Amino acid sequence: MQWGDMTQSELLDVLATGEMTPLGTLPWGSNYTFLTQITAKSPKPRELLAVYKPRRGEAPLWDFPTGTLCLREYAAWLVSEALGWQLVPPTVLRSGDYGFGSVQLFIENDPNQHYFTFRDDPSVCDQLRRIAVFDLITNNADRKSGHCLRDLNGRVWAIDHGICFNAEYKLRTVIWDFAGQPIPEELLHDLERLRTQVEPHRTLGKALRQLLSAEEVTAFAKRIEGLLRLRVFPGPSRYERNIPWPPV
Repeated sequence: MQWGDMTQSELLDVLATGEMTPLGTLPWGSNYTFLTQITAKSPKPRELLAVYKPRRGEAPLWDFPTGTLCLREYAAWLVSEALGWQLVPPTVLRSGDYGFGSVQLFIENDPNQHYFTFRDDPSVCDQLRRIAVFDLITNNADRKSGHCLRDLNGRVWAIDHGICFNAEYKLRTVIWDFAGQPIPEELLHDLERLRTQVEPHRTLGKALRQLLSAEEVTAFAKRIEGLLRLRVFPGPSRYERNIPWPPV
């Protein structure tokens, strides 16, 4: 994927090695989140906006190990890339002014646009199906409407994946519109390909085992298998809280 005059590899290099200048905190969320400017001087001068989530700014959670939310942000990007869906903006792990954390490309968007405002637009329906499948396999506990962004070109992006990949069922999402519908064959094909990439000797499998616990990786693989057997979008559980709060 091209990013202006940059390849994705060049963009990732800027995110990982450029000089970071925090511009201020972003006003939502329970964890410290900074809008930051990243500048690289060589081989070409580059300037990007990014979202920096330092590990030390993560609020403690009873059901997720302390200090792992930034790792889950990066793991979500790796899975999105492995699927070939590019739902999650480019993300790296690195140190900044407030220590080690995740750094993700800032997506310019209309803040008044979110899942509830564009879910009936046929032009983004395929993208939303991918996000729904992505949340099912990553066990996303926080798919709020505002965690789906529409960029200035109309593309939908999925953000905020710090509480994904729990080994226990945690799925909380506003995207239940596809419940009962068949999962498109091309998405099932991508899941079949992902299933092999999660194996311990594969590049993705090795990376996930460095970011998540063994139990979490095993549960992730089982969710992929389960969805491949089911082949339809499941509905909300009758026994669990299924929607995050607040929903937007």
